[in-house]
Amino acid sequence: MKQLFDKRHLFNTILLITIFMLTASSSNAQQPAPADSGYAPLKDFKVYYKVYGQGQPLVLLHGAFMTIDLNWGQLIPELSKTRKVIAIELQGHGHTPYSDRKLSHATLAGDVAGVMDYLHIDSADVAGYSFGGAVAYQFAIQNPERVKKLVIISATYKSEGWLPQINAAFKQMKPELFANSPMKAAYDAVAPDTTKWIPFLQQMIASAGQPFNLGDANIAKITAPVLIISGDNDGLDKLELIKTYQLLGGNVVLDFGVTPKSQLAIVPGQGHMGLMEQTTTLLNYFNGFLK
Repeated sequence: MKQLFDKRHLFNTILLITIFMLTASSSNAQQPAPADSGYAPLKDFKVYYKVYGQGQPLVLLHGAFMTIDLNWGQLIPELSKTRKVIAIELQGHGHTPYSDRKLSHATLAGDVAGVMDYLHIDSADVAGYSFGGAVAYQFAIQNPERVKKLVIISATYKSEGWLPQINAAFKQMKPELFANSPMKAAYDAVAPDTTKWIPFLQQMIASAGQPFNLGDANIAKITAPVLIISGDNDGLDKLELIKTYQLLGGNVVLDFGVTPKSQLAIVPGQGHMGLMEQTTTLLNYFNGFLK
């Protein structure tokens, strides 16, 4: 029994490192200078943002423990050629300071709305990866009138949307796993107070260990078209993913004349980390869905 437990522990640890550390492979793409950047002053808090390009607004929400450049560095140069890209760093991430206020999807979605208010953006397309995808779902639930289209990349709106191995890995996360990681380097490069690294990790790890569910009924009420992008082996439970797509009006017979507003893309041969490195594939999906 002990040997079986040790193997499971090793597997979960490797899986954890794969998801939360290798995801952070930084981009070699040449980054354009942002047209605007700074802090949106919210009530008792401030959130960092960068704006690139011109056109229809597109809000980008990064994954857990990441920064704008670490998550979106390969996509922003292309997306900003035809769109006004607003990339946001969530509570405690990157330039946005650590806060001991309760970390929740609702709070973070409220921050996104606050940044949009500050930038005088009434509505936008919204894209979120992993942790940012869950926040994007919550934003669409809280602010349906402000979302034109929603792109969800390798993310779920409930704990059950992950495979059991992923949820087990969440419970085994420890701050020391992130020592000498790309995420630590990215944080140190831009954080306003690098001494908050461990409290930030502890806050995020505690949040990841708590089961969550934004509600099937709430997902079904999302009025904006949704594009779900998932790697075929990215840790998401594909049976639950199909249920999500059904809630959004998908999984119908297109040849019978029914065209769902939402779309589902399963990218073959991709995990949680590799999916974000498929720049050309992701751009094709973005451009085809958002145009």
